[in-house]
This record gives sequence, structure tokens and C-alpha cells, in this order.
Amino acid sequence: EKLRVTWIGHSTFLIQHQGRNILTDPIFGNCQPPLPLSRLRRVVPPGLSFDALPPIHDVLISHCHYDHLDLPTVRQLNKVHAPKFWLPSGLAGWFERRGIHHCTEVSWWDNRPFAESIRIHSVPAQHFAARGFFDRNRTHWCGWVIKSQQKTVYFAGDTGYSRVFQEIGERFGGFDLAIIPIGSYKPRWLMQPIHANPEEALNIHLDVRSRLSLACHWGTFALADEPLNEPPRLLAEALVGRAVPASEFQVLRLGETVET
Repeated sequence: EKLRVTWIGHSTFLIQHQGRNILTDPIFGNCQPPLPLSRLRRVVPPGLSFDALPPIHDVLISHCHYDHLDLPTVRQLNKVHAPKFWLPSGLAGWFERRGIHHCTEVSWWDNRPFAESIRIHSVPAQHFAARGFFDRNRTHWCGWVIKSQQKTVYFAGDTGYSRVFQEIGERFGGFDLAIIPIGSYKPRWLMQPIHANPEEALNIHLDVRSRLSLACHWGTFALADEPLNEPPRLLAEALVGRAVPASEFQVLRLGETVET
């Protein structure tokens, strides 16, 4: 009945609940875009190696960007673990063309049976989708909610800040645990619509009424202009400034596990 969550790196978490082992946006190597970019090289190893994974039952994909949908990783997961891939609208064709057929699309505000007594919900995010120069927003993006009788978990995916998080909090009545991005936010004139900064990440935490939030999307790839170690520092300052206990919004070490 308990919930265990381990940070592997960037937006990749291992979620364990009721006998299910779930990965979010898995990437275990460097990003693999069409053009080599130094920013997409991993600067720290995964907190848990691929070979150390338990049997993976489900994989949640938030959108198609290369730091969230990694072809070598999903191919290896499909080969070794044969999990179910949960996808935003329009992305199943990409998987099927690569021989991965055990996948289900879920539209915003829709839900599906996930396992016995568990349902998975797709919820909105403020972002965009593209893997090339000519496919912008041909697929969707989303956050995910896993809801059992005991626990409700929210994975925000990749997102800027908007009013939708208040609606998410209202619809689900709060969360036992939320995974919220805090990095890749500079320069603000470019990143503000699509990536929350630490202050906005705290707003998301409060809006969705999370009892415990974990920081993601920082410290693994140098995707933006802020220093890699800046997001946790600014988050800590925001928590103090808003009188929110640090225990409510935690920054894990790579490979660290929390249980609730």
C-alpha cells in the first residue's frame, strides 16, 4: 500500500506501488537528437543503472522531446522488460513505426484502468512537441496522475506555469506525492512559457495541493543558461520566502528513494 519513488536523473523516476514498477520519461544515456549538441550530453551518470532496474511494468511518456523520449532507452526497455507505454495523444504511431506496439494514448482529462484498483489519468501541461523542424505540435504533451485507493501521484512532465494546476488540484483533491520540474528556465524571454522556474514550481506544488513534492528536470543535462546547481538553491530560497517547510518540496540525490 505504500509508495516508493527513486530519482534516476532528469525527469526519470522509478515509482513503485502495489507491485507495479513504473518509469517516467526514461533516459539512461545521452540525448539522441538528429544533430549532436554538447548540451544534450549527460553530465552525471544515472542514479540507478539500466541493469539494476527491477522488472518494469509501465512507462509514462510526457511528450516527444529528446530529453524525455529517448529511442535507445525505449527500445531496450521494450526488448528486456516489454512494459506498457502510456502516451499523450498522437504519439502511438511513432512507437509503432519502431516496432513497439504495447502502448496506449490517453487524451487530456481522460483516464484508463492501469492495474487492479489503479487508474491512470492524463492531465494538461503548458508546453509543446517536436522532434524535428517540420513536426511541431503534431503530437500532444501531458502530465500523468496515478490514482489508487491508497495513493494519488502526479507527474507534471515538462511545463511552464499556468492556471491549469489549480484545476488539477481541485479535480483530484490534492496529491500524496508530486514530481515537478524546477530547471531549464533561462533565458526567461524564451523559456518562461514552457519551463517553470523554481518559484513557479513552488506555485505548482501549492496549486495542486501536494503533500510532498520532488524536484525534477535539473542537474543532468545543461539544457539552458542557468548554472546546473542553481535550481535547488533558488527553490530553497522560495520555500523560505513563502514559509513552506523544506520537507514539503524535496530535492533528492541521484539514486535516493523516498517512501510515503
